[in-house]
Amino acid sequence: MTSAIWTPENTQRLIALWKKGHTAAWIARALGPGVSRCAVLGKVYRLGLARGPEARRARPAAPPRAKRRRGEGSASRPAAPSSGPPRIRATVAPSAAMIATPPHPTTTILAVGFGQCRWPYGHVGEEGFGLCGRSVVRGAFCMAHAEVGYQKRSCSAESLLRMVDFE
Repeated sequence: MTSAIWTPENTQRLIALWKKGHTAAWIARALGPGVSRCAVLGKVYRLGLARGPEARRARPAAPPRAKRRRGEGSASRPAAPSSGPPRIRATVAPSAAMIATPPHPTTTILAVGFGQCRWPYGHVGEEGFGLCGRSVVRGAFCMAHAEVGYQKRSCSAESLLRMVDFE
C-alpha cells in the first residue's frame, strides 16, 4: 500500500513542501486521502530530510521549573526531568566516582517521598535496609546513583541475539 502512496511525483512534492517548512500534517492533507501524518514523517525519516539551517541549530535547554507540592509555601525543589526525548547537554556530567554518596540510608521505604532517590542500601527484610533519599535528578535516582543505574547498552543485532541466548 505504501508503494501506491509514494509515487515519484508525491515524493518530489513531499520534499519540496518539507523544505518550505510545512508541517507533516499539512503535507499529508496536501498530498490527499490515504496519506497520514505518520506516513509523511516515516518517508521524511527514510529520505533523511532536514528542515535547513534553522533545524541544525541547537536549542538552549530551558532550566527545570520548580514545582510546589500542596500545602507547601514558597519552598521549591528541582523538578524531575520530563519523559520526552533526551536533550543534548552542553556539559559533561560528573562521573559517579566523583559524586559522594551517603555511606548509609537516609530514609526508609515507608518514609521516602516524591522526588527522593530510591537507591536501595542492603536487602529488604534485613537490619539497616533503607533508601538513599537525596534529591532526584534523573528517573528515580540522585545524580550519583543515576550514573550507575542508567548506563547505555549497545543495541546491535548481535547483542540482542546474545541477550536471548540465540545461536
